[in-house]
Amino acid sequence: MTLLLGPPGCWKTSLLLALSGNLDRNNEKIVQKLSIPSTGSKDHFRSCFSLSGWEQYKSCLWKQQLSYWRSPSYNLTRLMFAFMSSLIFGLLFWQQGKNINDEQSMFTIFGSMFSAVMFLGINICSPVIPFIATEKTVIYRERFAGMYSSWAYSFAQVTVELPYLLTVAFIFTVITYPMIGYYLSAYKVFWYFYAMSCTLMYFNYMGMMLVSLTPNTQVAAITASATYTLMNLFSGFLIPQPRIPKWWLWLFYLCPTSWTLHGLLSSQYGDIHEEITAFGKTNTVASFIEDYSGCHHDRLGLVAAMLIIFPLTFASLFAYFIGKLNFQRR
Repeated sequence: MTLLLGPPGCWKTSLLLALSGNLDRNNEKIVQKLSIPSTGSKDHFRSCFSLSGWEQYKSCLWKQQLSYWRSPSYNLTRLMFAFMSSLIFGLLFWQQGKNINDEQSMFTIFGSMFSAVMFLGINICSPVIPFIATEKTVIYRERFAGMYSSWAYSFAQVTVELPYLLTVAFIFTVITYPMIGYYLSAYKVFWYFYAMSCTLMYFNYMGMMLVSLTPNTQVAAITASATYTLMNLFSGFLIPQPRIPKWWLWLFYLCPTSWTLHGLLSSQYGDIHEEITAFGKTNTVASFIEDYSGCHHDRLGLVAAMLIIFPLTFASLFAYFIGKLNFQRR
């Protein structure tokens, strides 16, 4: 009998497996039957999410705020970096803001603006890439589970960055503006803070956008490095706008750093009519920056609009592609 039935308890296991198989098939039939709405029935659910879009956004913002507060290696590091780099820039260009005598003096100031924009911008963009890449794995899982929409997460992610970016811009403005010694007025200080705030935002959101467009951190970092080169070359400092070939001007106007330098240089010196000696000729400061760099004080309204358009564009593209693209291996 033992040979026919097998080891003790084996027949019980076989019976349980047979019953579970029948139960599984019955459950599948019930699911298929209930998945088809009956004739005349109406769908009373407006969306597949339990909360409205606004409630989803608030929940995601609360989650992201806690995540950022508990990530000092990311946030505290960039705040300390902003403080230290601001002191270094202030000491390097100590009281050079009003010491304008010739073209070399203007190049020194222009160089300080260019180096600050690229230095802070790159060091804001680079750390955000691995951080958002980690978050991207989480959103894949939670979006598949139907917890919230990708738009709610994306806008919360964009919003939670704002206080930290504005704090970095505030630290940089408070430290470097009096140390470099620019012309002091509320109008000029506001423009300095506004230009740096928008610059940090579009660098940050550009890094987030690259993460949403690429399959992994390595590809995003390589793409960001190539972008830094273009933003460096067509910023208007290495090659002034009047000297850029006409067939490359479209890339100059498409480069966000060119608008930042335009805004910084024009707002600080576009209305200064003190005479200087530039290239052996006597000229005013305002006329010199117009002739040499193509920065016009009367175009600051356009510059202000473009500076806010770039971060809004990058943030919107990040929100769109993080929801549309899925790089998970199937």
